[in-house]
Amino acid sequence: MLRKTPLALALGMAWGVAPMLAVAQTAAAPTSQAVPVPTLTAAADARAKADPLPEITVTATRTPRRVDDVPNTVTVTPAAAIEKSGARDIKDVFRDELDITVRAQPTRFSSSGGAARAGNEGINIRGLEGNQVLMLVDGIRVPNAFSFGPIGTGRGDFLNIDSAQTIEVLRGPASTQYGSDGLAGAVSLRTLEPADLLRRGQSFGGFVRAGYASVDTSWNTTLGLAGRSGSWQGLLLATQRQGHELKNQGEVDALDATRTRPNPVDASSPSLLGKAIYTLNDAHQFVFTLEGQQRKQDTEVYSGRGSTTSRGVTTTVTDMDAHDKLQRERVSLEHRYDDDAGTWLQRAKTQIYLQDAKVHQLTLTERSVAAVDSPLSRDYDYRQKVIGLSTQLESNFKANIAGIASTQRLSYGLDVSRTEVTGEFTGITPPKLFPDTKYTLAGAFAQGEIEIGSLTIIPGVRVDSYKLEPDAAGYTGTAVSLSGHAATPRLGAIWRLHPGFAPFINLARGYRAPTPDQVNNGFANPTQFYTSIGNPDLKAERAESIEAGIRGKQGGLRYQLTGYDNRYKDFISQQVVGGTGAPGDPTIFQYINLNNARIRGIEARAEWQLDQAWRLNAGTALSRGYSEVGGARTPLDSIEPLRSVLGVRYEAPTWELRASALHAQQKASTRVSSASYFKTPAYTVFDVGASWKPLPNVSLNANLNNLFNETYWRWSDVRGLADSSTVKDAYTAPGRNVQVSMRYDF
Repeated sequence: MLRKTPLALALGMAWGVAPMLAVAQTAAAPTSQAVPVPTLTAAADARAKADPLPEITVTATRTPRRVDDVPNTVTVTPAAAIEKSGARDIKDVFRDELDITVRAQPTRFSSSGGAARAGNEGINIRGLEGNQVLMLVDGIRVPNAFSFGPIGTGRGDFLNIDSAQTIEVLRGPASTQYGSDGLAGAVSLRTLEPADLLRRGQSFGGFVRAGYASVDTSWNTTLGLAGRSGSWQGLLLATQRQGHELKNQGEVDALDATRTRPNPVDASSPSLLGKAIYTLNDAHQFVFTLEGQQRKQDTEVYSGRGSTTSRGVTTTVTDMDAHDKLQRERVSLEHRYDDDAGTWLQRAKTQIYLQDAKVHQLTLTERSVAAVDSPLSRDYDYRQKVIGLSTQLESNFKANIAGIASTQRLSYGLDVSRTEVTGEFTGITPPKLFPDTKYTLAGAFAQGEIEIGSLTIIPGVRVDSYKLEPDAAGYTGTAVSLSGHAATPRLGAIWRLHPGFAPFINLARGYRAPTPDQVNNGFANPTQFYTSIGNPDLKAERAESIEAGIRGKQGGLRYQLTGYDNRYKDFISQQVVGGTGAPGDPTIFQYINLNNARIRGIEARAEWQLDQAWRLNAGTALSRGYSEVGGARTPLDSIEPLRSVLGVRYEAPTWELRASALHAQQKASTRVSSASYFKTPAYTVFDVGASWKPLPNVSLNANLNNLFNETYWRWSDVRGLADSSTVKDAYTAPGRNVQVSMRYDF
């Protein structure tokens, strides 16, 4: 029995021996002799009958559970909801979320400053963002973000929503489940499978979808094909999106820095997803996946033109063009084992994968310096190539705890990955901002899910190690190696006292290992009198989080009230650590560990099913946070002002109407790190939409966003802008815009 299995044996089997033994066990033992093992879901099945369409999350515990049965806040956005909303990218998907935002600044960069060049830079969860949020596609990490001077690589555009089956967001540290990076939470995109495209009894099927969005004059076309024959299933999904600049409410059409209208952009985003699934028998399945995506963007940077004077030298830019390309390819092979009749092992999943991601950014500038022609070309290549293995096993059994019968599920496994990070800058000296680095992450985890009557307890622990191995070739700075380890426990509990009242609590620790560019960072600009240096003593960021609340369902009303308190130690931030910026005494920048940071907040969510047709939803979220250095507290600018949402939906058999309102409070002057920053005014934005199925296999969607053409600024996109800026309108959100799409299933 599992309770007598040594831990060393369990971990050894997690490398892949257990699935092999399971294959042999299935082949050797007749089905009639299999002894059924009760699963954890016995009590959950009863609850699911009362809620015939429960939302299922896999991200929260790495095992399937109803969203209402996890001890923290998780949201699940299925493909159908994404399609109805008309979302073009991950920023649109989270447009109406209370505690999630995606930073995307207007394309107003220069040849020396790359701010706003990273596209959808990353996802902000309750005040933390960037590499502090874990982002996964089918369990594989997307590349890290990186920025320096004129270049900036984001992460949000690595999530291709057209291939999504679901997108899940877990709030709070996710290190117990996934290891490093999940300091603020995790965003997990699971891609479509053949069964998602095939109706019952179909051996071949698919869909074609076309859409248009006026906000960036973009067209989107998707073709999905799926089939099954005997033991084989297959899927092919191809998407092409082409568009232009994202519109705003600016009106100044000047061809210099006074411009507030968007700079002209031509963008295209092709993607391809292919899957082949072979079912060996009722228990074993193999999934082979190929995925590729690309985003090209050409920008005519009118706002970068004009003259500037620095230290008595005048530089005049007459033309600036930017050519950016982002691409990601991956190949993976996954083995799935699922047999409720297994004696000690009921489920297992092992995946090996290879992912190659590249970012290329080229800037061409025609300029004169002190009246002398001096054209400038800056070309940057950033690459992350990762190979990895992850395996997870699951065992279900019954046990007696203090004389009370309980159903238990134990999941355990390993994750190992090795990433090669490289960067090359043509146009500056030295060309390497950090040395080429091999970055290794390895971790082992175990988690229990114990159901004792109305009480569920979910304990878990993970042990991780990380190692950075730099290659000093071509790097002029001092390259140092760095390694470390971390243990991240977690304890969650849910007590279903009544269907309408179920308190829950989750205690978790998290950590984030330093990235190669933070540890080894070496660059000097003698003409501008600044330099950046590495930090071989950099420590991993750590988090301690508590989240508690109540949720329930009574009649047609479902609600949740949550409070959280997240404390962070050794917060990593790039700071000025020396120098005055004068000749002979350059300003010195370095990534260092701050003393601590803290973010607290409260959220309320409710949904009311008035009858079979009408549904209302409402929610509000408020966060407060600060960082602390030397006893001095500074507000965290990444914290959003209070946000509230109200929505209504009417659903008929063949059509649907929906409307929503999102309100954000004014950003208070006491909640920004500098009084000189622009504080966004309060705003309320109304959106309406409709869906119609004139035929069983034809679907039409239409959305009218910003119905009343409100002029407003999103704090996530504008923070850090000076209040004295004369081009604030360039940072406004889009005005009234429309999106339409049509889908044909066959």
